[in-house]
Amino acid sequence: MSEAARVLELLAERGHTVAAAESLTGGLVAAELTGEPGASKSFRGSVTAYATALKHELLGVDATLLAERGAVDPEVALQMAAGARRRLGADWGVATTGVAGPEPQDGQPVGTVYVAVAGPVGAGKVAALRLNGGRAEIRRESVRSVLELLRDELSGNARAQDTEQNGGN
Repeated sequence: MSEAARVLELLAERGHTVAAAESLTGGLVAAELTGEPGASKSFRGSVTAYATALKHELLGVDATLLAERGAVDPEVALQMAAGARRRLGADWGVATTGVAGPEPQDGQPVGTVYVAVAGPVGAGKVAALRLNGGRAEIRRESVRSVLELLRDELSGNARAQDTEQNGGN
């Protein structure tokens, strides 16, 4: 079973939905999810905010943060995920931002990627990646990583709910 299928299965079990905010992946997260049968039960949609200004305009990423740190930043990734969740009306938001190459961007080397998940409870989670390979490999690995991060959050969320419902046992 693919990572996308596992994520969609976990979302469907909970009656939850997900939305994506993508930069360097340019729609690959959405393509991976919608490539699975039954994706429409849980996938709300995506925003491909490739241009830095769109991260602010469409997803609500803080303009000062973008001006000071650039688009390749862990807090930007988290705000993108939260923005996708909010703007597209989903329980969960995922985001990808980074440098796929061939040139560095915002003072960040090629292969610097941040993936993030924002959920219904808590502040969310960001993973910093340092990826090797060419542009296509970096983008593919970014997709895999953000789906894995979401799967881990969904699994952890389920464990927390089970513990709470079973009196902490």
